[in-house]
Formats: sequence, structure tokens, C-alpha cells
Amino acid sequence: MLTSKQRAKLRSMANTIEPVAQIGKNSINENLIKQLDDALEARELVKVTVLETALMTTREACGICAEELGAEPVQCIGFKFVIYRPAKEKKKRKIVI
Repeated sequence: MLTSKQRAKLRSMANTIEPVAQIGKNSINENLIKQLDDALEARELVKVTVLETALMTTREACGICAEELGAEPVQCIGFKFVIYRPAKEKKKRKIVI
């Protein structure tokens, strides 16, 4: 569980990153989860865009993705959300919070 200070630091870091995935009318499927899992392992902090054609809200999509990936939701604003998960291998960890 992230503290408010850790979450604030991650939010500030997320301002400069580009979204790595989009959720559209096909919703959340295995391919998207695999893509996000790989991105989280490589980057630890991931931003995702939810398109207007998606059949769910941004907050719902964030909750589902975070739960499936074992990640922490950091931020949900508009059509974008940010999730964080430390890399499984300590050698690969880049973000220290």
C-alpha cells in the first residue's frame, strides 16, 4: 500500500511519461494484461489511455488492471490512469519511493 507522499512522488514522475497502452471497445483482454505486465516489469510506472469507445469508466479500468497485475493505482484523471508495481527482480528496479 502506498502512502500519500509516495503516491504524490509517483504522480509527479508520471506527468512526463507517455501512455503505453489504450483500452477501447475490446475492453481488457489477455493481450492487454500481458502488454501491461511487460511494461510494468520494464518501467514500474505505466500510464494507460481509456478511449471513449470503451465499455467502462477510467476508474473501473484502472481498478481491474491494477487487480489483475498486482499493481497499485496511482492516479485516474480524465481518460488516463497510472499504475505502479515494483519490478520483481531487484536488479531491474529503477524507481525508489
